[in-house]
Amino acid sequence: MSFYKLNPKQLIKNPIMFVVEVGMVLTLILICFPDIFGTSYLSRGYLITIFIILLITILFANFSEAFAEGRGKAQADSLRQAQSNLTARLIEENGAYRIVNATELKAGQNIRVENGETIPADGVVINGLATVDESAITGESAPVIKESGGDFDGVIGGTLVTSDWLEIRVESEAGTSFLDKMIALVEGAERNKTPNEIALFTLLTTLTIIFLVVIVTLYPIASYLHLILPIAMLIALTVCLIPTTIGGLLS
Repeated sequence: MSFYKLNPKQLIKNPIMFVVEVGMVLTLILICFPDIFGTSYLSRGYLITIFIILLITILFANFSEAFAEGRGKAQADSLRQAQSNLTARLIEENGAYRIVNATELKAGQNIRVENGETIPADGVVINGLATVDESAITGESAPVIKESGGDFDGVIGGTLVTSDWLEIRVESEAGTSFLDKMIALVEGAERNKTPNEIALFTLLTTLTIIFLVVIVTLYPIASYLHLILPIAMLIALTVCLIPTTIGGLLS
């Protein structure tokens, strides 16, 4: 996956890392044709070192992104598997119970969940009192007391009843529950960036453009002063100046 993301069509989504890849390609050209951009005093070994460092930088950024995507997909698969195996104890109008698949539940129906069972859908407690383990959803380690008529009568599908029993009125249908939204968020190929991420990305992109302008002007100035300034040195300087690491983590 890290090598697949070397495709410019993929990497151009992150301008900072795209600049690094362009520098890597130019360095590779210089390794094959050292004097293509003019006389250079740099050894081929030095150029190869620059190329390897740039390649490792890009691969590290791509690996970090691919690793995060892989974890997200695995988590989504786990959540979907848990959701597909859920059953519910539906309360009929005559008070009898009928076991149905959680995906068949509709808003307004009443269900009963007992100790050790997973709540199959979002809803409101209408009868009973029990402790519910919501750690899988909210991260709260301590069980939460749920009861009817109180401030804590709302329950989330996918949480576990750890004591007693609850009768719940279903408030969401299949595909619209909190758990479904979590799965969609994890599976989403793209998500909306937070204001802080947008601000940081804008800052890094602006700095990259500024440094590129500075680097580009160095070559004609050096030529005017009759100084030899190898392209590979300018590429290395560019990568040192731009905030490459943060840019890679933003992808």
